[in-house]
Amino acid sequence: MKSIAISGSPRENVGKRDAKELRYSGKVPAVLYGGKEQIHFAVEAPSLRDLVYTPDVNFAELEIAGKKTKAILKEIQFHPLTEQILHVDFLQLFDDKKVTMEIPVKLTGTSPGVKMGGKLVQKLRKLKVNALPKDMPQYVEVSLEPLEVGKSTRVRDLKPEGYSITNVGEDTIVSVIMSRALKQAEQEANKK
Repeated sequence: MKSIAISGSPRENVGKRDAKELRYSGKVPAVLYGGKEQIHFAVEAPSLRDLVYTPDVNFAELEIAGKKTKAILKEIQFHPLTEQILHVDFLQLFDDKKVTMEIPVKLTGTSPGVKMGGKLVQKLRKLKVNALPKDMPQYVEVSLEPLEVGKSTRVRDLKPEGYSITNVGEDTIVSVIMSRALKQAEQEANKK
């Protein structure tokens, strides 16, 4: 999985007034937890752009006071009106500890059901994946090749390697349903 480098500076004071001053100067207050102790720091708002405003999921390579730490974006708070980033929480990663992340689904191939006039319906766009950081996939590939009209691919149909998917096995990821035009053509064929 790709990593995005973000540098931050430690915060001396932690509180509402300090956080407000940081935001006023174009910085975002942040917390790194999951290690021995929580680390409060501030990052430049533009440096979060590649991590937040993307459909992809990436690791964050944090550099705080010269110390590098690998982490994931766990939670983000936005201002309700301006959509300005108010606060960011990072979870520290360890090579020997599994972590759960929501990973995007990537559809591959062409469905024979769609070629016949069926309609492709994607129900899940992200899946909860549990894995060691080194085994975390950039995306979960789902093949459309076996999908005829009326068929679907469920979570239990996937064969993950090196990671596990924690969604319910019965959850439908993608299916091909009969389109209105196909139903109409079938009805007309039955009339003859």
